Amino acid sequence: MPDMKLFAGNATPELAQRIANRLYTSLGDAAVGRFSDGEVSVQINENVRGGDIFIIQSTCAPTNDNLMELVVMVDALRRASAGRITAVIPYFGYARQDRRVRSARVPITAKVVADFLSSVGVDRVLTVDLHAEQIQGFFDVPVDNVFGSPILLEDMLQLNLDNPIVVSPDIGGVVRARAIAKLLNDTDMAIIDKRRPRANISMGDLSYSARERFSGDAHHRRRRWP
Repeated sequence: MPDMKLFAGNATPELAQRIANRLYTSLGDAAVGRFSDGEVSVQINENVRGGDIFIIQSTCAPTNDNLMELVVMVDALRRASAGRITAVIPYFGYARQDRRVRSARVPITAKVVADFLSSVGVDRVLTVDLHAEQIQGFFDVPVDNVFGSPILLEDMLQLNLDNPIVVSPDIGGVVRARAIAKLLNDTDMAIIDKRRPRANISMGDLSYSARERFSGDAHHRRRRWP
């Protein structure tokens, strides 16, 4: 069985260390830095030949820097004859544009990044709560989309909240919010009808339904904010 080795970029070093501690192992020896012009510099300082390699690196902000760190690390490990490389990307950046709006001249950046990762030699991707589940289909390699709901639910149950309300930030999150609400003893749920007049600006309506809706006596309230 190939040796399992964990490596980490600079995006989430604390998370990577906690994962290593849970697995009773240590992080691999790699120098990940910058050249004087800002380019990513990577050097793997141990033997990884034939190893089962996991790179822990979110592509959160600064998204471009963290993404380039990830792909350059993959290339370095691939050229060092790693056996299998799994990219562990808890936060998958560039997932917001996963389709073309009708008549819009825009990219599908989620597909671009999927192709980028495949082209440098990633064998498998592990991520958490993708912005849209269909992004898994953009990859030519297996993708494991892990759900964070069970962990969140466990914490919420321990809080013993009085009359909690589960809120979905948009229509796309309704299924997940409904599942959590059901597991919280069919608690109330609210849905935000979100619209974007332009990038990074959101407007919408908050639609709230009390649990009486299940008995046919529905109660709705709406709230609007700028």
